[in-house]
Amino acid sequence: VVGDGAVGKTCLLISYTTNKFPSEYVPTVFDNYAVTVMIGGEPYTLGLFDTAGQEDYDRLRPLSYPQTDVFLVCFSVVSPSSFENVKEKWVPEITHHCQKTPFLLVGTQVDLRDDQSVLDKLAKNKQKPIALEQGEKLSKELRAVKYVECSALTQKGL
Repeated sequence: VVGDGAVGKTCLLISYTTNKFPSEYVPTVFDNYAVTVMIGGEPYTLGLFDTAGQEDYDRLRPLSYPQTDVFLVCFSVVSPSSFENVKEKWVPEITHHCQKTPFLLVGTQVDLRDDQSVLDKLAKNKQKPIALEQGEKLSKELRAVKYVECSALTQKGL
């Protein structure tokens, strides 16, 4: 799971694996989670690897990439800069290290699209939340397997 710092990568993983939403922001260095899912009546164990989005970890992070079966490239739908960085940083980084590994584009924090204080903050910078259609368009442009949106808080889309 890759993407800018504070877009909700860790919350997504914790909420998905434990059904609980973590209340505090703690920047991640590297963390692993495992969860068993049933697919076609067969149990599969998913190894989920969290990564640090902060620039301080740009040299360390790719060490976790070998043997990755699929990447989740995350951005926050209420952070236009994190959306830009999908194209400018994250997809180039994963394709440089793992050329043939597929990825999903994941828009996180969809519950904040309707949060008035978040909308006001964006409006001050002449910005708006990223629309579903923008995510779908970028997903096609970058050849992601799929575009999905979710909220770790409400568990919608997890």
